[in-house]
Amino acid sequence: MPERDVSVGQLLLAEYQAIKDEQKARIGFRDNLLYVTLAVVAAVIAAAAQAKQASMLLALPPVCVVLGWTYLVNDQKISAIGTYVRDELGPRLTELAEPGGGVEVFRWETAHRGDARRRSRKATQLVVDLLAFCGVPLAALVVFWAAGGEGLLVALSGLEALAVGGLAAQVGWYAKGA
Repeated sequence: MPERDVSVGQLLLAEYQAIKDEQKARIGFRDNLLYVTLAVVAAVIAAAAQAKQASMLLALPPVCVVLGWTYLVNDQKISAIGTYVRDELGPRLTELAEPGGGVEVFRWETAHRGDARRRSRKATQLVVDLLAFCGVPLAALVVFWAAGGEGLLVALSGLEALAVGGLAAQVGWYAKGA
């Protein structure tokens, strides 16, 4: 039987490092999406106010929906990586480290989830996500409608409202499962 150059444990640790690197990159990207959204919102509002054109606010819903969906997908992947480490990779490495139990690997992956303030942080994050990606574009639509939008733009704004509502439902649904 040939000698192995790489052990199963080394392969699992390499996999762990690779997926944690992906998780770290996704966290940075996800968190920056909030700042990008704030910058876009400020720019569109400033341009609409300067031009005195409420119809320019119709740019906000599609931009916020795309950024919000991207945020949500990355957040879901970040959580999926954590679940995989907790439920699959950790137990496999634990078994290799000490067959029969005793050793627990990657404790941080479960320890931080037991924090007493986790629920309030998750609820606050849900509110922030809904405000940033759904509340702002809905407010823009209300301003547009109050300004007396016309014809085809009103129809477009209705479709935008549906898209924002769909995103809000997805944000809530994902938060419920987290």
